[in-house]
Amino acid sequence: MAVRGSTDGQSSIRRPKFKNEEKRHSAMELNGKVAIITGAARGVAKGVAAAFVKAGANVVIVDRDQELGQKAEAQLGEHGNVAFVAMDLCRHEELPAIIDLAIGRFGKLDVLVNAAQASRQLRLDETSVEDARIAFDTGFWPTFILMKAAYPYLVKTRGSVINFGSGVGFTGAPTQASYAAAKEAIRAISKVATNEWGPDGVRVNVICPFANSEGVQAWAEYDPQGYARQIDNVALRRIGDCETDIGAAAVFLASDAASYITGQTLMVDGGQTKTN
Repeated sequence: MAVRGSTDGQSSIRRPKFKNEEKRHSAMELNGKVAIITGAARGVAKGVAAAFVKAGANVVIVDRDQELGQKAEAQLGEHGNVAFVAMDLCRHEELPAIIDLAIGRFGKLDVLVNAAQASRQLRLDETSVEDARIAFDTGFWPTFILMKAAYPYLVKTRGSVINFGSGVGFTGAPTQASYAAAKEAIRAISKVATNEWGPDGVRVNVICPFANSEGVQAWAEYDPQGYARQIDNVALRRIGDCETDIGAAAVFLASDAASYITGQTLMVDGGQTKTN
């Protein structure tokens, strides 16, 4: 590092120029990549979609709410190429069509992001099989089916999968039995896929977020004291932004900058969850 005197009597430090620095910056971009993001009409997944589009990706957003989906398509379409697919993820036999639609529209698939999830908050002893089925039908099974359908196309692009888990799988938070079970099942198949698909160059990672989604906003209004206690458990003492915090982490994992990262669970929650 060179230090030279300046004409005003103060020293100036010049940052060294690194070889291939411009290439390293471009590795964090998603220019030309094609991504499918489930549940992206709202919340965390919409933030991820926004981050992907602004990073240069062509994005297929999937949601069962047609009105919100079309609105998100129009909003995000101002920044890049976005296609909305109206799909109820509980219609499992129809899910492979999402992959076909993405290939038909953009010609390839680089990234699959499984973020959609619904569940009921109940104590374990109050949770019925039907309650648990909701969590698995909206989260685990769509993730499982879409991963299988996407795999042949991800092999061609040496692409990646980003699945969404949850810190409650680590903490065992009360009333989250079915949600935690579905999320941990997603993490389990992500680990298996990491080992089976790694030789083909396909990466699989998991993000566990804590972000200011509409659901969290409603909770903060309904139970401000409980929300305040939750924020106090976050080391950074703030809640994450769906786009600039969670979306940015997802962009990194989808980018060439993360080409040697697979099989990992990334806690993007401000230090809320202690995993060791």
